[in-house]
Amino acid sequence: MSLVRAKKHLGQHFLTDKNIAEKIVNSLQGISGYKQVLEVGPGMGVLSDFLLKKESFQTYLIDLDNESISYLEGKYPQLGEKLINGDFLKLDFKANFNGPLAIIGNFPYNISSQILFKVLDNRDQVTEVVGMFQKEVAERCTAKAGSKEYGILSVFLQAYYQVEYLFTVKAGVFNPPPKVLSAVIRLTRNGVTTLSCDEKLFWQVVKAGFNQRRKTLRNALSALINKEKMADNAFLELRAERLTVNDFIELTNAIELARK
Repeated sequence: MSLVRAKKHLGQHFLTDKNIAEKIVNSLQGISGYKQVLEVGPGMGVLSDFLLKKESFQTYLIDLDNESISYLEGKYPQLGEKLINGDFLKLDFKANFNGPLAIIGNFPYNISSQILFKVLDNRDQVTEVVGMFQKEVAERCTAKAGSKEYGILSVFLQAYYQVEYLFTVKAGVFNPPPKVLSAVIRLTRNGVTTLSCDEKLFWQVVKAGFNQRRKTLRNALSALINKEKMADNAFLELRAERLTVNDFIELTNAIELARK
C-alpha cells in the first residue's frame, strides 16, 4: 500500500508519534456506557491501530479523503461498512448510530469549530469526545469566565460538557508539521439534558453578547431586551466574557420574564 499524501485543502497533518497516538486513545474513559466510537479523519490509521485493539469498542472510521479510504480499506478489511467515506459535518448520527457514542480524532484544524458545533448539535448521542486541536482552539474550549480566550464556544461546550485540557503536542510529531502547537482535550457529558432556561434564547443571548464583546451586554443585547423592564439588571453592566454559564442562564430567564 502506498502512503497517503497529506492534502493542504483538507487541513491534513498526519500524526506520526505512536506513543502520543496511544495516549490519545487511552484518554477515552468509556464511563458513560457507550460502545460505539467514531474516529474522524483517520488518515493512515495511527490512532485506529490502537482503537481497534480495544475489543470493548465498536470502532467506526469516517474520512472525506478518497485516498485515505482506499488505503484504510486495504489496511483494515475487517471494518467493512464501519469504514465510512463521507463528510463528518454532514453525517446523520441517528441514522448511522444506535444509541450513545464517543468521537475521537486528530481533527483538521480548518474545520475544528464546525466539528465542535456538530458535536453540540448531537449532544444527546455524543457522550465523550477526545480530540487533537490547534492549541489556541483547545484553550478557547477550556477557558473560564474573565479570560480573553473565553467566548461563544467556551460557553456552549461548558453548558453541556465537562471540558478538560489534557496535554500539549509539539509540531514535530506530525507530517507535515503544522505551524502551530496542538493540544488534546476531552469533553464528557455533564448530565444536563436541557438547560433551566429557553435554550434557543440562551444561544441568541450568548452569540449576541460575544459578537460585540467590547460592549456591555446592555448595548450588545439591545435587540433582545426590554430596557425599561431590565433597567436594574446587574449582568447588563458587564461584558459577555465576565459571565459564567450559570450567569448566562440566569440572564436568559430574566430577559424572557421581561418580555412577558
